[in-house]
Amino acid sequence: MPVQVTRRRSTGTRLLALLAVGTLLNGGVAAADQRVRSDQQVNPLVGKMTLDEKLSFVHWTVTFSGPFSVGYLPGVPRLGIPEIRAADGPAGIRLNQGTAAALPAPVALASSFDDDLAKSYGAAMGRDGRALGQDLVMGPMMNTIRVPQAGRNYETFSEDPLVSSRTAAAEIQGIQGQGLMATAKHFAENNQEDNRETVDVKVDEQALHEIELPAFQSAAKAGVSSIMCAYNKVNGTPSCGNAALLNDVLRTQWDFKGWVMSDWMATHSTDSITKGLDQELGIDWSGSVNGSVPGGKYFGEPLKKAVQEGRIPMAALDTAVSRIVTQLQRFGLVGANPPARPARDTAGAAKVAQQVAEDGAVLLRNKGGALPLTGDAAKSIAVIGPTAKDPKVSGLGSAHVEPDVAAAPLDTIRARAGAGAVTYATGEELAGSALPKDALSPAFAGGTVLQPGTVGPIYNGTLTVPEDGDYRLAVRVTGGAATVQLDGGTPIQAGEAFGKLTSAPVRLTAGAHKLAISGQTTGTKPLTLDLSWVTPQAAEAAIDQAVTAAKGARTAVVFAFDDGAEGADRTSLALPGRQAELISRVSKANPNTVVVLNTGSAVKMPWLDSTAAVLDMWYPGESGAQATTALLFGDANPSGRLTQTFPVDENSTPVAGDPKRYPGVDNEETYSEGIYVGYRWYDKNKVQPLFPFGHGLSYTSFEYSAPSAVPAGDGYDVSFTLRNSGQRAGKEVAQVYLGASPEVKAPQADKALAGYAKVELAPGQSRRVTVHVAGQQLKYWNSATHGWSTGAGTRSVYVGSSSTSLPLETKVVVPSS
Repeated sequence: MPVQVTRRRSTGTRLLALLAVGTLLNGGVAAADQRVRSDQQVNPLVGKMTLDEKLSFVHWTVTFSGPFSVGYLPGVPRLGIPEIRAADGPAGIRLNQGTAAALPAPVALASSFDDDLAKSYGAAMGRDGRALGQDLVMGPMMNTIRVPQAGRNYETFSEDPLVSSRTAAAEIQGIQGQGLMATAKHFAENNQEDNRETVDVKVDEQALHEIELPAFQSAAKAGVSSIMCAYNKVNGTPSCGNAALLNDVLRTQWDFKGWVMSDWMATHSTDSITKGLDQELGIDWSGSVNGSVPGGKYFGEPLKKAVQEGRIPMAALDTAVSRIVTQLQRFGLVGANPPARPARDTAGAAKVAQQVAEDGAVLLRNKGGALPLTGDAAKSIAVIGPTAKDPKVSGLGSAHVEPDVAAAPLDTIRARAGAGAVTYATGEELAGSALPKDALSPAFAGGTVLQPGTVGPIYNGTLTVPEDGDYRLAVRVTGGAATVQLDGGTPIQAGEAFGKLTSAPVRLTAGAHKLAISGQTTGTKPLTLDLSWVTPQAAEAAIDQAVTAAKGARTAVVFAFDDGAEGADRTSLALPGRQAELISRVSKANPNTVVVLNTGSAVKMPWLDSTAAVLDMWYPGESGAQATTALLFGDANPSGRLTQTFPVDENSTPVAGDPKRYPGVDNEETYSEGIYVGYRWYDKNKVQPLFPFGHGLSYTSFEYSAPSAVPAGDGYDVSFTLRNSGQRAGKEVAQVYLGASPEVKAPQADKALAGYAKVELAPGQSRRVTVHVAGQQLKYWNSATHGWSTGAGTRSVYVGSSSTSLPLETKVVVPSS
């Protein structure tokens, strides 16, 4: 009985509780960097604190009073240190109850290949967070996309370290420029969700430093206020107690000045405070959920006792508190005149959200110029799919943001094409109908099932199914979160962090199945829960109706989706439910079928060749409908490019075929592919992907010519002529790759992205473009010397539009350092 939407392991109940808790912008707070104060001003404050006051800084509390905060510090009012509130990110400010600016998924932002847009994205989030009463956002996430199935790929940026580094740095500058502290996460190697809390990642030194760490180093260099360490172990040591990472790399090598907090319940010992961890995010769930939930499993009373008994030096505690207070002072949060909170700019945030959605959308396929929709093709359109009517705004888990407002693509398409030009069919029914009264024994009516402040079982009984088939079980929850489990199998999680409706495809046989439901409330509201299902007959009828609609239209536009979620990896790269069948049957009925993907990462496409066009909108945020419509009709030109390779299927990826690579064996996972992550692996093994890294089509065309490369600073300036050879204005992501060094014996990629630029050109316009290749891109991590070495010798430089479309080549001679 496989469940395709959300998978959870033994950590599901705890994760459920956590998730349940849980013109650009003008004005705002002045740049935080202008408020930097010296340590000499911090240390006296720490010296004036009592032991209990110091301890109050090194573990978070969850509070439901005032603006909801997933992290709360009470501050020390007598010393001018106010309370501090933290919100989940990284696609906007996640509130437990309430709305915020829902931005496109971070993977969409990275797909824009636009640093200025990343800064605007950060500024929109920063202003919204400050206006909503928050002082810190737990984002951005910048872990490498290593596993195509990984549940949080939508929250992060890329399989390539340069793209992740540049996007992260720019976004952090935007967030913190508005006075909101940012948290770079999850340090390090948190590249999957399955078994994330206990897996031990075995990664070689070169791969660690070349692939995963560069983005975190860029965050540190950008002045990020804090870094969150990961659940997993790295080479045998928990990330949140890993002195080699937290002290040697982060603070000694990179000179990081902020503080390190753990992921939720990722602290493993009290003495982690001596190994570089400054703050614990841990919750004692036996505490009250009506006022605040106490924290500090290790850094609360156990740390107090250890300090009093001399087992942990007071200096270690003072250092941790000083790091935190230093950042509070840096952002002007300490003293009699803290910065005023700005008013929300919902219109400005929506504008940024639409620009990111448009510029990050990737046109994967466009046979015969099926897009943009013009002429007769735009006058008769069958819109199909549930996310056309109920928009897919964001992914699930702690990054799920309930938008202030989000239009339905169906409505914006009708407004653009004319209501008479558009018909609609759901195609893939998600909610279905109420369960028959005789299907549940004992009877279960749903509704209010738990009173405020309670946690525990809701229902135990049986669900009787009349016949074998593919069903959907749909769960609606408000006021908290719930776990639904059939026959003791993979739990289905539902609640605010998973959207208004959780709909899980399940394969059931005729007869009785054990059904267990448990839940937890948050805040002061009761938990309500309702169940419904989609039977095989209802699912078949929905597809039949979609096919009929497609036959009657010039163009069929099918909206397809997946449900990327924290805490679970996808069990398959297929679209969940019967969506693949839906697309195949619709495209057979109407060869002019356009597929719009609302997905968080790579999906396989057995139906690809039968379609006319595929537009990947990712999870497009609150302005996704407007952006989608603008792109479909050519009011905007797609300019996003893939920041991850799309494989043909699950058997053709860098982690396929060896469970030690993924998902791990006996709580140990070996990154035996080394530096060959993403396109590096496809090149090395000569495996043809479905779509390569950097791929993306446009409504115009571009020509490259006349490459050259000259020394500049510590690297090279690579120049070439770029011409818009088409009939429309458009933006091209010009990519520069550097070939291997003939003098290096360590593993090297055949070619690695070394620079890029996003260039906008009018029809017929040419421009001489220069992309700087920084000196760092010429180096490799030398595991023998435990440091960076230059890859000397004659090296190829390639220029083009993707990792597999590089029409230009020149050479550079790199001297030994």
